[in-house]
Amino acid sequence: MKIDILTLFPNMFTGVFSESILKKAQEKKAVSINVINFREFADNKHQTVDDYPYGGGAGMVLKPQPIFDAVAHLAKHANNARIILLCPQGERYTQKKAEELAKESHLILICGHYEGYDERIREHLVTDEISIGDYVLTGGELGAMVIVDSVVRLLPGVLGNETSSVHDSFSSGLLEHPQYTRPADFRGLKVPDVLLSGNHRLIEEWRQKESLRRTFLRRPDLLEQYELTEQQKKWLEEFQKNER
Repeated sequence: MKIDILTLFPNMFTGVFSESILKKAQEKKAVSINVINFREFADNKHQTVDDYPYGGGAGMVLKPQPIFDAVAHLAKHANNARIILLCPQGERYTQKKAEELAKESHLILICGHYEGYDERIREHLVTDEISIGDYVLTGGELGAMVIVDSVVRLLPGVLGNETSSVHDSFSSGLLEHPQYTRPADFRGLKVPDVLLSGNHRLIEEWRQKESLRRTFLRRPDLLEQYELTEQQKKWLEEFQKNER
């Protein structure tokens, strides 16, 4: 996968992309990440990328020209690139969206700043508008980092255990079950017996039930769109009775 990031503050990405999984993914050639200062594409001698909004109002608005020209430069050899605008007005980002983007070969992420974007960028350039949550940041850089991290970890060969991402919270539609490691008894706090039993069928059943329990207690909204099995319906009824 190739990921290009258009930003006015490229140095913000240095530490994030040179550590941990993202660093290893680049070393393995699973992904190529390129951070570009789109100010370099401004067509005026002062490299101005913003201007006052027509009609008046507070703040400055990003001009269309530098963004259009930067994207054209990046996409000239890849017409099928997904062009993503980081924006608080965009679609709320989810694991499902990350899995969708992980199937692409080329992503271009546009990080805004100031008061917003010229509307022609939204209407005639981008393929997606994404928000990482219902709050406002000073720019799109942190959102871009979130998207890159969540997408790259899904690429083949990036994680040491290929099944790791399959069992992540949200990947199955539910929150992940509790996890334990050694020692089995830590200061009187014990690991559930079933996990020490060696019975893989019972362990898997316990994990499924606890995954559903945790979702019911912490994120019941996720169950509204989740298709429960007959067994899960029985467990859910059990949880609901215990809550009364």
